[in-house]
Amino acid sequence: MESGKQLTWTLALSVFTAVLGSLQYGYSLGVINAPQRVIQRHYGRALGVLSVRTLLPSENSTADGGSQEEEVHPSVVMYWSLSVAMFSVGGMVSSFLVGFVGDLRGRVKGMLAVNVLAVVAGLLMGLCQMWKPHIMVISGRAVMGFYCGLTSGLVPMYIGEIAPQAYRGALGTLHQLAIVVGILLSQVIGLDFLLGNDSMWPLLLGLSGAPALLQSVLLPLCPESPRYLYIKQGKEQEARKSLLRLKGDYDPTPDLEEMRREKEEAEKEAQVSIASLVRSSLYRQQLFVALMMHLSQQLSGINAIFYYSTAIFHRAGVSQPVYATIGVGVINTIFTMVSVALVDRAGRRTLTLIGLAGMCVCAIAMTVGLVYQAAHTWMSYVSMSAIFLFVCFFEIGPGPIPWFIVAELFSQGPRPAAIALAGCCNWTSNFVVGLTFPYIEALLGSYVFILFAVLLFGFTVFIYLRVPETKGKTFEEIAAEFQKGRKQQSSGHGTATEMEQLKSSTDAMEMEQLKSSTDAMEMEQLKSSTDAMEMQQLKSSTDAMEMEQLKSSTDAMEMEQLKSSTDA
Repeated sequence: MESGKQLTWTLALSVFTAVLGSLQYGYSLGVINAPQRVIQRHYGRALGVLSVRTLLPSENSTADGGSQEEEVHPSVVMYWSLSVAMFSVGGMVSSFLVGFVGDLRGRVKGMLAVNVLAVVAGLLMGLCQMWKPHIMVISGRAVMGFYCGLTSGLVPMYIGEIAPQAYRGALGTLHQLAIVVGILLSQVIGLDFLLGNDSMWPLLLGLSGAPALLQSVLLPLCPESPRYLYIKQGKEQEARKSLLRLKGDYDPTPDLEEMRREKEEAEKEAQVSIASLVRSSLYRQQLFVALMMHLSQQLSGINAIFYYSTAIFHRAGVSQPVYATIGVGVINTIFTMVSVALVDRAGRRTLTLIGLAGMCVCAIAMTVGLVYQAAHTWMSYVSMSAIFLFVCFFEIGPGPIPWFIVAELFSQGPRPAAIALAGCCNWTSNFVVGLTFPYIEALLGSYVFILFAVLLFGFTVFIYLRVPETKGKTFEEIAAEFQKGRKQQSSGHGTATEMEQLKSSTDAMEMEQLKSSTDAMEMEQLKSSTDAMEMQQLKSSTDAMEMEQLKSSTDAMEMEQLKSSTDA
């Protein structure tokens, strides 16, 4: 294997340690769903609104428990909705701080510092029965969301900067793999006979902070990002040492030279903040692509599948929908690993296009199955197959790629601000889908996934037309690709404008030449006129002098003759 491109133990340890934060993110994302009925009962008990009908067994504790209709007090519904939503709100707020935290003391120290938030959140939820559980859980979920908003940006940033170019895609995909493993883990241990029961659910929620403890132990063993050390801190020797630790015994001069060029380019520009990034025309195309990639991930309908898969399986006639949901989590994990193997071979753009197009077809098939399953029982199998395939296509490309492609699209200067904006876009769209999907489903019924099919088709067309392939390219080459695309786009759409400008320029030049010619002629005429006048004046003056001299000579002669005559 070529020197400097091999996978070393230090690199493996660094990536594993970083994605523990991603694992925690996935666990926190999925842990709240399994024990929903149990938590709602405790909320009702704490609020004093518990009714007899809410004392039904949990959804996954009996074969027919999920089919019984439960009546939940509006206050309980409100606090439960806050418990779910505050996680996204915390992530939306903190995603803006990713660049600040990452640049303040470095990527490694940034991840280490924010682990305090995860531990605090785990304690709030794990000890929730010591006070008012609804207040403690909501507070813990908000703090955990704040932590996950930071780590969802810091982890891809760190991995993207330490990964060798040949493995940047595969290692970047591990962020999404850790998320889906976390979701699957929360679904499994959230089963009623494990921790999703009346006595163990606080521990289930409290374990959200456990990966942070392990990560805090391992992070001091991980080298800092060499790009951060060289470009942000100007510490070339420390960057060299970090490269040697990450990539083994090789010549780091080419990597350092690339960083030097990037540093010189960054120093020519002003500091790129979020506001300046939004206003800058130089990065506008990259930013638009980054935001659309994240929107395609969240507005694809995948969160509707994750949040409401149990209800969808129940409508499809599955007797134990919670186990079918776990099956979705298993498929989720398997195909993310497939993406890890393919992303550096097939390419980011290709896998994203395959994933979005496949999801579009599955959304249509899912709609057909849901609409006609009442008339044809076998249509329920169409719906379930479409759900599983939908998840498969999502994890091939649209799931993992947006997280790390943002770090590839931007150079060191604007990268933190771009990741912050993309993360906020991701969290906001996640929150909007989770909040509005029940109302959209009530409005559209079985046709709800047609809306997502339309969005997926639009995203597929956009990716095909506007997103370049970044596989195997340096950050400089990717930036050049966008500059080339910007020039081509300007050439394609601005021909008439350019012709008009050319015509205007030509007319202006002709007018200038004409004016110059006219001025020259006028000057020549003026000069000629002036010369003529001067000659005329000179001639007149000469004539006058000659006449004066002649007169004086004549007078002198006459006087001389008169004098001679008189003397005679």
